[in-house]
Amino acid sequence: MFTVRCILGTSAKYLASLRALRKQIKLQNRMSTLPHSVVAVCQVTATPDKEANFSACKQMVREAKERGASMVFLPEGFDYIGSSREETLSLSESLTGDTISQYTQLARKLEVWLSLGGFHERGHDWESDKRIYNSHIIINDKGDIISVYRKSHLFDVELPEKHVSLKESAFTIPGPSLVSPVQTPIGKVGLGICYDLRFPELSLALQRHGAEILTYPSAFTKATGAAHWEVLLRARAIETQCFVLAAAQVGQHHEKRSSYGHALVVDPWGEVLADCGGEKPGVVVVEIDLEKVSSTRKNMPVQQHRRDTGFYHSLEKT
Repeated sequence: MFTVRCILGTSAKYLASLRALRKQIKLQNRMSTLPHSVVAVCQVTATPDKEANFSACKQMVREAKERGASMVFLPEGFDYIGSSREETLSLSESLTGDTISQYTQLARKLEVWLSLGGFHERGHDWESDKRIYNSHIIINDKGDIISVYRKSHLFDVELPEKHVSLKESAFTIPGPSLVSPVQTPIGKVGLGICYDLRFPELSLALQRHGAEILTYPSAFTKATGAAHWEVLLRARAIETQCFVLAAAQVGQHHEKRSSYGHALVVDPWGEVLADCGGEKPGVVVVEIDLEKVSSTRKNMPVQQHRRDTGFYHSLEKT
């Protein structure tokens, strides 16, 4: 009996250690397959000169690829920033025009994904109303357009004391809807543009539909950027527990307009991983570890604690 008990005891210990070993191997395998992707977030000083802008952006994309990036993010107005309503409209193109064709060829040649963060796209009724969309375009490494999001919140703001006066709706059509997060080599990316950053409903909707990364390509004014840019990006990261990538315009575009800069990468805990500064164009290259998304959501399960939609609308019924 003693012998039998010893054998059974040894067997139980052996099985327990085997289970523990299997668990450890499974965890190590899972960790080894989690995506660790390199992204590049660009800071640009666009002008009304479309050829010069493309040349500068092309050089940044090449540099990013050489530094190992699988996806490159360009800001709102990467194609140009016009000096007047008339110039802005006259320089606009369709998605099948020369500018996007150049970028699809570039993506295919370099085998890199592109986020083109705010393209001046001629509206569907261009011939009759001469208005445009502000369009965020995702191109894959084969040169195919994978997704197009048209900016839904338009920047109509007058801040006389800050010398800010912009009315985007004077020539831009608001986008009709959000688009589903895009599966990319770096994870599922939810698309916004600049002023959309101020609306947490948008970021939460994208998170609910699977976004692991949010991106807000922008051209923030110096006054609003200094006051709100970083705090808004960090807030969107914290509340959704997503990475936030924000390519930016910087510096003087022409005599009437300049931008704040500080292209940022923020992690799901709200920590700023990279900042391009506020002085000149540049590229930051960062590794995206999606395990940070998983661990942050596991350790701080705010999405599980969220009440149903009716709860948050209950005050409207009283």
